[in-house]
Amino acid sequence: MDIIDRKSKPVAQPKFISTQVSDVRYYYLDLRPAPTAGITVVCGGRERCNPEYVISRREFPFLSIEYVSQGRGEAKIAGQTFRLQAGSVFSYAPGVAHTIRNDPKDPMVKYFVDFTGKEAARLLRDSPLRHGGVQLSAPGEILDIFEDLQRQGVRDAPGSKAICAALVRLLILKITALAVPEREADARALATYQRCKRQIEQHFLGLRSLAQTARACHVDQAYLCRLFRRFDHQTPYRYLVRLKMNRVTELLLGSGKLIKQVAEELGFTDPYHFSRVFKSVHRVSPAQFIQVGHRRTDGK
Repeated sequence: MDIIDRKSKPVAQPKFISTQVSDVRYYYLDLRPAPTAGITVVCGGRERCNPEYVISRREFPFLSIEYVSQGRGEAKIAGQTFRLQAGSVFSYAPGVAHTIRNDPKDPMVKYFVDFTGKEAARLLRDSPLRHGGVQLSAPGEILDIFEDLQRQGVRDAPGSKAICAALVRLLILKITALAVPEREADARALATYQRCKRQIEQHFLGLRSLAQTARACHVDQAYLCRLFRRFDHQTPYRYLVRLKMNRVTELLLGSGKLIKQVAEELGFTDPYHFSRVFKSVHRVSPAQFIQVGHRRTDGK
């Protein structure tokens, strides 16, 4: 397994690797993959597009996912055009004509991974990437997976190929969870949603209601709900409750406090209401959760 840093030494590249790039980091795992029912990662990397970057292909030998971390551009996949910007992700496959064009005024930095296998093809068919391209509601989570692929791809160690295959599986599932259709990816609204979600994540312990949450995010309640309906799979209040209940599990097992004390600390004055909310998230009551947790801790 090799990593290629074009700044340090020239290396002959496969024909499908562009030369219109700089500041690259590539890894190669299996350039001649055998047919498989699972997932085989072929290669991947990170590259900074030169201003003149244009790739136009009628054919490509593998399945591929590309993620834009910086800059702007355009992708035409199977005749459909997608705007590319930070947080965009797109895919193409054997038999799918595609053109990727850079904005010379705002060059792209992008990651890619090429792979093959029946499972991989099925996952892509079942994902929003079957349409070509999407915008992500939480692009940092996808960037983390691509960076994990970079780290694993260069390690000549037992299990590296299997780990990379698992990361591609995770990548597709995460994209499915975080995808916003390109036609709905209003940059200003998406940025507002991301800001509000960060605000809730950082201050959920002090938030008690939807109204208070909206005020903390400096938007009205109706607009906050519309943002989550558009870019998420849950309401803002449900997200707030889930964060609180996850914190409750930590306190119930690690603090030694009574259930009533934990409930009050999280802003629940009615213990019966607290128990119902906890059960709606974790599917067991707080008392049952404590019993299960203690059995695991005691090894019983």
